[in-house]
Amino acid sequence: MEAAEERGLITRVLEGDRLAARALYDAHAPRVYRLIYRFVGDDVLAEEFVQDTFVRVFGSLNGFRGDARLGTWIHSVAVTTTMNGLRTRNRRSGRELALEAAAELPAPAREAEPDLRDRLHAAIDALPEKFRVPVVMHDIEGYTHSEIAAITGVPEGTCKTRLMHGRAKLREALAMFSRARDVEALP
Repeated sequence: MEAAEERGLITRVLEGDRLAARALYDAHAPRVYRLIYRFVGDDVLAEEFVQDTFVRVFGSLNGFRGDARLGTWIHSVAVTTTMNGLRTRNRRSGRELALEAAAELPAPAREAEPDLRDRLHAAIDALPEKFRVPVVMHDIEGYTHSEIAAITGVPEGTCKTRLMHGRAKLREALAMFSRARDVEALP
């Protein structure tokens, strides 16, 4: 969508045009969903965060200055909404389960070694947020370093450094899996 077309849509949305709001949503929601899904790994939660994102976007659209492309701004709102939502959920879930109740839970059954995909997803989920965001956005979703910098508000050089550190942590986390598979393959 071209910048002039986006500006026209923004103007129409601000005037209360519901069709323009729908067009704006339809133009950006699929990529926003993919990005959020990569962070949360759950369809229902991703949909919830997409809705939260667009509620915030439409609620603050009159504050959009146009310094960046609309899509970049929307993705910035999506990342912030998702990370804040995940933090809130983690705090709630920590309070929901008292220590006494946790002691009564049965021990989890030992499962077979997960395949590489499961290990990779677990390793990505375990990354600290500052490393997970650039890894997911760059290596999985294909955003450029400049787009990531604009979306996250972090300098481009810092994004590149965080991506490098995130990849190193992934290599480290997956090294044991690789060695274990090599040992299993020995005669």
